[in-house]
Amino acid sequence: MGNQVNLEEEAVGRRGREVQRDGEKRGLEGPKVLREECPSSRDLLNSLRQVEKMLAVHEASYQQGLRSLRKKISALHNSTMAIFRIGKNASCPKPEPPGHGRRLGRVFGIGHEVHFLCKPTYELIGPRTRVCLESLKWSGQQPMCRRVNGTSNSLASFSPAAPSSSSSSTSSFPVSAALSASSSTPASSSASSPFTLSSSSPTSSSPSSSVRPSHCTHFLGSTRCTCDVGFTISGRDNNICTDIDECLLFPLGQPGRLCVHQCVNTPGSFHCFCPAGYDLARDGRSCTDIDECENRMHNCTVDQVCVNTYGSFQCVTVECPQMKNATYIKTSSMRCERNPCMLGDKACTQAPNSISFHFLSVVSNMSAPRVLFRVSAARVLGDTLRFGLAGGRGRGHFSVQRSGRQTGTLLLVTPIKGPATLEAEVEMSELERNALLGRYLTKVTLFVSLHEF
Repeated sequence: MGNQVNLEEEAVGRRGREVQRDGEKRGLEGPKVLREECPSSRDLLNSLRQVEKMLAVHEASYQQGLRSLRKKISALHNSTMAIFRIGKNASCPKPEPPGHGRRLGRVFGIGHEVHFLCKPTYELIGPRTRVCLESLKWSGQQPMCRRVNGTSNSLASFSPAAPSSSSSSTSSFPVSAALSASSSTPASSSASSPFTLSSSSPTSSSPSSSVRPSHCTHFLGSTRCTCDVGFTISGRDNNICTDIDECLLFPLGQPGRLCVHQCVNTPGSFHCFCPAGYDLARDGRSCTDIDECENRMHNCTVDQVCVNTYGSFQCVTVECPQMKNATYIKTSSMRCERNPCMLGDKACTQAPNSISFHFLSVVSNMSAPRVLFRVSAARVLGDTLRFGLAGGRGRGHFSVQRSGRQTGTLLLVTPIKGPATLEAEVEMSELERNALLGRYLTKVTLFVSLHEF
């Protein structure tokens, strides 16, 4: 019985020890699994350092891209400002005219065109028009003029056996460039060729008339026809060039007129004429007055003064006035001075101390108001100086204003249509305590021309 109890206790003890060992074993395995799922602080620190390095690399790349973008924006800004600074002052080099030809156009700025023409019996090889590009270079190649021969086999004389009648495109040069134009007589011969640069059969007896043949190019069944400067395409098959009447397109009295005075149309061009007394200016459109007095083209006598006017001249005689109570002496060619008055002669003292003469030339319908003349006192003896309009023909066109302490101004207040001759008398009075000390008269004669130039 006792042995049985001891055996049972020993068995219980063994089972307890086994259970304890199993628990310890499981307890040891539990923390091991937990350590594998939760990284240590060192691992976390390493991960954070790797993320920090990655962010630093991305930041450096971003900064590099930002600097590159700033450089590109700065370069674009500098180039734009350079173009803006150049502006309209930039121009291409002056193109040379081709041999046996001429160049039309005097403005070589960006976007402007020049045109090229050849003398009669010569044909133009190359572009008829060149444009000044933003690179300050001319578009296309420099053209040349080549003599036209009736039997020549050059490209300009080839023509197809059966010209195409398909739709054609037309082009013409700007009218503003039509200062002059010349065209050569086209030569035409039959030849087999895939393309041609030729002129259609002429429809007028003379190439210098108002109707000329067009310059057509036939290529792969299509036709392109153009005209010389100053002509426009016409005709059923675009084979005719008709003269442009530039004088009709730009009449006198309108903005953009071609000629200041008279315009005469010519085939492919126009000519400006000026009235007598004017020369045609260098621009070929304006009129410049001829100074007959300076060029000694007048018929004034020795006692007369030649006054040049716009388009003509005037011979004037300056004489001192005859007054009852005062006498005058001519002290210069344009000035008369009063002799001393007798003591107590109030009528004499009321007469002008001096009279000056001035002659002005103006154009017709000159804009107003406008300053014509100024009168000034060299010195003032009294305490008051007054200016006024004493008289003269056409007083309604003039006015006198004070423009300074010692200066008065003669103004034109309304336009005057010429031809006309007007006079204005400007009076300057000097006073001391309202007592007249002296009067000084300036007579201004205005010669208004017939024309507005």
